[in-house]
Amino acid sequence: MVEHIVLIKFSEEPTEQQMDEMITKTLSLKDRIPGILDIRQGKNFSNRNQGFHVGLTVRFEDRQALENYGPHPAHQELVSSLKEMGLVDLLVVDFDIK
Repeated sequence: MVEHIVLIKFSEEPTEQQMDEMITKTLSLKDRIPGILDIRQGKNFSNRNQGFHVGLTVRFEDRQALENYGPHPAHQELVSSLKEMGLVDLLVVDFDIK
């Protein structure tokens, strides 16, 4: 299994409605992209957040599922909506689960 962690930073703080819509779109990826075992997302409330607004974790069956995820049209659609919301930075960590 592979864990994919993403921290997302926007140019401005997202509204509650934007957050709700983004989370709904993100969680729907589990039903749309093969190989996703689990997906979680939420607003970062840490005071050590370094400006990152949102955290995301996706657990994949294997590395191939992760490789297929990036270019998948459903994922690209989500990335486009994040850019529309003012995406300015991402931090990504991928690792094999031991």
